[in-house]
Amino acid sequence: MKKLHALLIAAGLFSSLSAAAQETLRYGLESQYPPFESRNAHGDLEGFDIELGKAICKAGNFQCRWVESSFDALIPALAAKKFDAINSAMNITDAREKSIDFTKPIYRIPSMLVGRAGAGLQPTVAGLKGKNIGVLQGSIQETYAKQHWEPNGVTVTSYQDQNQVYNDMVAGRLDGTLVMSAAGQSGFLDKPQGKGFAFIGKPVEDDKILGSGIGFGLRKGDSKLKSELDAAVTKVQQDGTVTRLAKTFFPGIDVSVK
Repeated sequence: MKKLHALLIAAGLFSSLSAAAQETLRYGLESQYPPFESRNAHGDLEGFDIELGKAICKAGNFQCRWVESSFDALIPALAAKKFDAINSAMNITDAREKSIDFTKPIYRIPSMLVGRAGAGLQPTVAGLKGKNIGVLQGSIQETYAKQHWEPNGVTVTSYQDQNQVYNDMVAGRLDGTLVMSAAGQSGFLDKPQGKGFAFIGKPVEDDKILGSGIGFGLRKGDSKLKSELDAAVTKVQQDGTVTRLAKTFFPGIDVSVK
C-alpha cells in the first residue's frame, strides 16, 4: 500500500508538471509588419518577433499561440483578455504605460524616414513642409509625426497596414514614411518596389515618444506573468538568442537596449 501510495503521489506530481509544461501563452500581434511578423506563402507566421516569442516560451516553459489583430486594436484586445501578451514590435512609452504594463525592454530599433532618393527630403519640419508622410496607425511613429511635424505644415496620413503605406509611396500618393528602420529595410527597400527609395537623414529622436525599447505588453497588475516573462527575457538576452536573431533578421542594426 505504501508503494502504491508513493506511485500515486509520483504520478500526481508528474501530471502537475505536465500541466505546467502545457500552460499556454497567447501572444497578440499585427501580422503585416515584416521582418517582425508576417505570413509566408504557406500562410505560416514568420519573422523576428515570432522566433523571439518561441524562444521566450521555451525559456519560460510556455506553449505559444498567436492571435491576430490590427496594431491599433492590440491594447483594447489585451484588456478584453483576447490574449495574454502583446508581441508585435511595440515600444515601451509613457503614454502606453498609462494603459498597460510591459516586460523589461527586450530590444530597440531606431525610427527613420524613407522617401525617394534625391527628392530633397529631410526628417525635419523644414525638410517635409508641404509633404504627405504615411505612418502606421497606433504606432509611436504616428505619435511622433503628429506631434513634431503635423502642426508645422506636414500632412500625416495614418494607415492600418504598413504595406499600404509602401504601395501609396510607389504610386506617388505619399512622399515618404516614418518607420522602424528594420521594417523599412526588409519590408520595402530590399524589395523590387523599393527601387529608387532610401533612408533619408538620421534616425529621429524623442525618448519620451519613441520609448526605451520594445517589450511585451501585459495587462495592468498581471505581476505573475510579468515576473515569469522578465526571467525568460533575461535568459534569452544573456544566452545570445536576441543578438543571434537580430543578425538574421536585421543585419547591421544594433538592437541592444541602452
